[in-house]
Amino acid sequence: MVRGSNGSQEARTENVLITIPISHFCEKARWALTRTGVPYREQAHLQLFHRFAVRRAGGGTTAPVLVWDGRVLADSTDILEALSAQAPPELRLFPEDSPAAAEVRALERDFDERLGPEGRRWMYFEMRGRGDLAREYGCTGVPGWQRRLLPIFYPVAARAIDRFLDVTPETAVRAEAAVEASFDEVAERLGDGRPFLCGESFTAADLTFAALAAAVLMPPEYGVRLPQPEVLPARMATKVNELRAHPAGAFALRMFREER
Repeated sequence: MVRGSNGSQEARTENVLITIPISHFCEKARWALTRTGVPYREQAHLQLFHRFAVRRAGGGTTAPVLVWDGRVLADSTDILEALSAQAPPELRLFPEDSPAAAEVRALERDFDERLGPEGRRWMYFEMRGRGDLAREYGCTGVPGWQRRLLPIFYPVAARAIDRFLDVTPETAVRAEAAVEASFDEVAERLGDGRPFLCGESFTAADLTFAALAAAVLMPPEYGVRLPQPEVLPARMATKVNELRAHPAGAFALRMFREER
């Protein structure tokens, strides 16, 4: 798929974002590209297949990878930093003021290290065995041959993901608690009535929190279609609805509605 600064299709672009379409770290990069007005072509792949694409592009083993203006950016944080640096002042994701920028970067780093991995681990555990949902929602934009292979490939991929991400009943319980702790911290920060996490302006902290919270919120405005509570496993649906009603969850959903 090809996207421009407003999400519309464009004839062609030299900028390529390699993604796993449902990945919330990839959504973080997509959102930043759209926000800063950089046109790009998304090259989507299913989990595990993505490794061949990111390596060919000059990345490591993870997505997203952005090939942009002769550079290869292989980390979502590096992508946000580079995009923000070239954006008009009103669209930058990091404040010019050094202490304020440090605060934004500290929050972004915390969300990357805790909320992102733990929310993903919980989500994969709750969706175990639901190959039907993987086929319905995980294939947006991927090559047809990957889509056709998924029914055969799914059991192998699921085992590999469980092993790589350490997805077990025990780690899922800890992941859920970690997500709730992160949500509580965000709610406490917002408790003084500020509109954004670091004050009066939307920053990389807000974008990162909302994007990475998507694994447990399933926002309708996400960059690709996600399963909504009515089709999720019952326990997962209950938790998603609970987190959507949490002040931090409501904030993340507002960021998707108003800033995405």
